[in-house]
Amino acid sequence: MARCAFKEITMPATNVNTASAAELDAVPGLNGHGPEIVRYREERGGFSDLRQLEEVPGLAGKVDGSSAALTVGDAN
Repeated sequence: MARCAFKEITMPATNVNTASAAELDAVPGLNGHGPEIVRYREERGGFSDLRQLEEVPGLAGKVDGSSAALTVGDAN
């Protein structure tokens, strides 16, 4: 009988305050929104809570599924 073991790989969360547009686009559910997130971050000085992503044009109601892969880290 063959045994097969899978190791769960946990990817580090993407920091919305430091990630590039390309890194943000790589997060499932955010594809195509990276430039808007970066622009919003630069205009407003960073995110202090992931719920603020709802304020980014085009993201309202689309962030919930991506929140496990995101972090705000330290807003600068």
